[in-house]
Amino acid sequence: MNPTTSRQASTALHTDRYELTMVDAAIQHGTADTECMFEVFARRLPGARRYGIVAGTGRLLDLIRNFRFDDAELSWLRENEVVTQRTLDWLADYRFSGSIWGYREGEAYFPNSPLLVVESSFAEGVLLETLALSVLNYDSAVANAATRMVTAARGRPLAEMGSRRAHEQSAVAAARAAYIAGFDATSNLEAGRTWGIPTMGTAAHAFTLLHDSEEEAFRAQVAAVGSNTTLLVDTYDVADGVRAAVAAAGPELGAVRLDSGDLPTLVVEVRELLDSLGATKTKITVTNDLDEHAIAALSAVPVDSYGVGTSVVTGSGSPAAGMVYKLVARRGDDGGWIPVAKKSPEKISIGGRKYPVRRLNSAQIAVEELIYVGDGPEDSDSGSALERPLFVQLVNAGVIDEQFTGPEGTRRAREHRAKILSELPADASRLGRGDPTLPTTFSS
Repeated sequence: MNPTTSRQASTALHTDRYELTMVDAAIQHGTADTECMFEVFARRLPGARRYGIVAGTGRLLDLIRNFRFDDAELSWLRENEVVTQRTLDWLADYRFSGSIWGYREGEAYFPNSPLLVVESSFAEGVLLETLALSVLNYDSAVANAATRMVTAARGRPLAEMGSRRAHEQSAVAAARAAYIAGFDATSNLEAGRTWGIPTMGTAAHAFTLLHDSEEEAFRAQVAAVGSNTTLLVDTYDVADGVRAAVAAAGPELGAVRLDSGDLPTLVVEVRELLDSLGATKTKITVTNDLDEHAIAALSAVPVDSYGVGTSVVTGSGSPAAGMVYKLVARRGDDGGWIPVAKKSPEKISIGGRKYPVRRLNSAQIAVEELIYVGDGPEDSDSGSALERPLFVQLVNAGVIDEQFTGPEGTRRAREHRAKILSELPADASRLGRGDPTLPTTFSS
């Protein structure tokens, strides 16, 4: 059975208490069934970056599928007097029956982009706030960092290997987000099993230290997995390690890995040494606490691939994407939508239904993130060939569109991210702090 579609543990308590107390009050007041529209957006890009990448949508859909209040959850809520019995009865039957639209996973986004729109009753929609934000904030933060690393790598392969620097479940999510953003593989086996991501990994320093010499360790590894393996050559002296690696595997050695030292200088020296030993096809992969800036600094030396750990799973200094979940409209007595919005000067938002498009010039390069406020393209004349619609429907009346979930949804998201980067302006690839590469404009 597909692990992404089978019934798994309930996610209903992956939420904040105030969401349940709001539902409790709304049920008692008779407003719980009011049709509402909630929106996820970020007021700014973390780290003053040029653009963001949406990640986590496929995971979120699976978690919404399992958002159920079973006996264990209901008993805990009752014992801790979180809500009244009337609300417990309502929660027992909870199934999200609304509709959700959003930016396609892997899409670029900018400040105030309406990344996810939830249309449902107030009670059904407000319960999803923490779940949606915890997934999208983390996964997008990882993807935001990872896409910068992919840009800095200039086509050289990248492997995600940060599992030991994150919570065990976050590690799986991070591997998926990094893959969507363009990484080629992960060291995390659960991410490989669940999301269909290629996995990689050979040996750490412990395996070398297990043996009396590097060459003995290398020969044992080659005997087990073949000469195309990657040998870690910096346990002791790097030059001696390279010689021992070639002696053990021969000139057909797949790769050597460097995990310490002055990498720009060391890589050049190792390349020269490998070539002098006849291992001209042996590749060099580097790790050692890399981030996008370190990767960019290595662009002029003969590195063949990179392994990134801490920086990618922590968002390279921006561990959360800064997204919020806000009520932006509710149905009035006449059946029409009433826009609502917070008016605090520091946290202002724009109410109403949104229809986002990306405006392109004649060369198919994006020039603006244009957000129509209204009922959609039929009211906004947004059918122009130079305006690419950004919304896809993810959930229709409680039914999840399965094309966005599971390994296939992950693959589609990765492909979409690769496709859309070609339409961004050249300055989107800059690693320095700056303004978003596209302005966001609202049109009513």
